[in-house]
Amino acid sequence: MAFDWGERRCGVAVGNLLTRSATPQPSIAAQGQARWQQIGARIADWQPDALVVGVPLHPDGAEHENTRRARRFARQLHGRFGLPVHEVDERYSTTEAHAQGARDVDAASAAIILEQFLRSIA
Repeated sequence: MAFDWGERRCGVAVGNLLTRSATPQPSIAAQGQARWQQIGARIADWQPDALVVGVPLHPDGAEHENTRRARRFARQLHGRFGLPVHEVDERYSTTEAHAQGARDVDAASAAIILEQFLRSIA
């Protein structure tokens, strides 16, 4: 299961290691504890083996404030749910999702991030 973290919305996707494919799920627009409850419900429903979080970087690879926030979110996921959490460079995932004409850009970005991760562990 992958997340495209954002302050207002969190994109979600689920994937399959055998097919190395990912499917966008409805994004989570809740904040605070309500967000964590929705994430917990998704994890309970899908029972993933691991979680993947997209980490935003500047085009040159430099970190910025949202990089630190996404990494904090990744640490919190691990702490709350006890699953392995993998970070993936998410540069250009939103641009790619827009280019694909995605209706839910955050969820499509999460799917792109997850497929990138699944291909990397081949």
